[in-house]
Amino acid sequence: MRAPVLAAGGIVLRRGGDPLFAVVRMRKRGDWVLPKGKLDDGETPRDAAEREVLEETGHLVEVHEFVGTLAYESGGRSKVVHFWRMEAAPVQTHPLMKDIRAVDWLPLDEAVERLSRSYERAFLVHVGPLVLDAAGRTMPRPSPRAPARLPPPAAPAEEGPIAELTDAPSLALEQPGDAAETRLTLLQRLRGWWRGRSRA
Repeated sequence: MRAPVLAAGGIVLRRGGDPLFAVVRMRKRGDWVLPKGKLDDGETPRDAAEREVLEETGHLVEVHEFVGTLAYESGGRSKVVHFWRMEAAPVQTHPLMKDIRAVDWLPLDEAVERLSRSYERAFLVHVGPLVLDAAGRTMPRPSPRAPARLPPPAAPAEEGPIAELTDAPSLALEQPGDAAETRLTLLQRLRGWWRGRSRA
């Protein structure tokens, strides 16, 4: 059995009005996909994700938290892709790599519809709202001279999973290379945060 192909990418937002998600069009088959690619020798998944997003979108990015892992079959071989939440610079500063025909920036629902592969659509349906929520918490802060307080988010109506992952193949919300028992997953941190807010 051959080892799985390891890859990394980004769920990339660009702000300047409504947040828009990056999707890229492959030159060979014309498929619309999330920006991602294989790791180079000695490269960490996070570094590969940042490099691949720059090459495929032409935008410098700020890398934020790990979002999840998508595993699927491609060409008769398993592929494992780790994704991070990223925020793109407002202007494209680098040319697209030769394998990419175009990059488009779309609202979440349109980005989901545009993706050619069902497993990427399912992945973005589940992590997209979490990415938007996290991006809302990292918006630039006002000047210290004019502090502003945002109202706390409403507590969820009931406790339970944030998203049921029934149609996404092998979605894991844990940092690659970290044991689950030593590091809380993004989902566990969100649940803990919600529970703490609902008791306050």
